[in-house]
Parts: sequence; structure tokens; C-alpha cells
Amino acid sequence: MQPIIEIHPLRPFVPANARVLMLGSFPPKRERWSMEFFYPNWINDMWRIMGLLFYGDKHHFEEIGEKRFDRERIVEFCSDRGIALYDTATEVRRLKDNASDKFLEVVTPTDVPALLSRMPMCGTIVTTGEKATDTLCALLGVERPSVGSFIEGECEGRRVRLYRMPSSSRAYPMSVEKKADVYRRLFEYLQML
Repeated sequence: MQPIIEIHPLRPFVPANARVLMLGSFPPKRERWSMEFFYPNWINDMWRIMGLLFYGDKHHFEEIGEKRFDRERIVEFCSDRGIALYDTATEVRRLKDNASDKFLEVVTPTDVPALLSRMPMCGTIVTTGEKATDTLCALLGVERPSVGSFIEGECEGRRVRLYRMPSSSRAYPMSVEKKADVYRRLFEYLQML
């Protein structure tokens, strides 16, 4: 029996001042969520990376004494900084009953050019894992950059930089601090730090 098709449970988060579009692959199953937002899994380190970079504290976006992130603080941060969030797939099949991207089959990729058309100030697309990178590169017909680097291309009639960042998943073999160092170069180049 073929696994069911899951439809993305969230709408793209696109603040009016979006300068950066960060794309993951697809959210984990809802039972793994610690909040109703992107990178919701408590053991995913995206918000710890951002806390380290922007506030010098990897616990900045955590609810004190609870195993969940502070959604409102994250939304405010992303809105203030111009960080848009979504994923590279709108429909997937999970080939195994886990959160691993390795076992995600992309049924319908996100229409990234249409999404980018809603962000006139955005010239940077960031993928936050291998599956997201592969899906986006296939969609745009470009070679994938190595982890921590970028390629330049065109999307929606504008020049964009596509950055491939280390996965924020704990399965990716790099410490939170080292991941933050790679992300730091991106945000320093964009003059957002």
C-alpha cells in the first residue's frame, strides 16, 4: 500500500520586508511539533542557531522550563529581520514513519518563482538541508552548491543567490555552534547581523 500524500500544513510566512527566503523540505509529523510554525521539532536546532547568531544565546527562542519554542518571539524576529519561511515541497509521501528527509518523496514541489514574486526585496534564497537543496535546484535547473556556499542564478527575472546551509537537524553531524558559524557568514554578507 502506498503511503498517503500529506499536504503542507502551514502557509508561507512572508513578511512585507522579506529579504531572505529560507526553505526547508517539509515539516515533521504534527506529533513532533513544539509550536505551530516552521522548524517546530524541539530537537531541530534552527531557532537555537538564530538565537546564537542574533542574541548570543542559543536558548533565546525557547520557552523557559518547557520543551517548546516561543512562536510569537520567532514571528516577531523574522518579521523585524525580513526573513521569509517556507518549504520546497507542498505535498509529500513519507516512505518511512519518521521525520527524516531521506525518506520523503516530493509529490508536488513548491512554486518558488510564484512565492518569490510576493517578495520584491528578496534576492537571497537559503536551503536548510540536502532534500531542500536538491528539490530547489531541480526546480530551478541549477547545480547544487556545496554546504556553506552559494551559486548565483535568475528567478522571476531577478538575480538571486542560492545558499546551501547545513541542516538544522540534529542528524546532521555538526555542532550547533559550528552550524551557527556557517550561517553567520550568510547573515554578515547580507548585513543583517
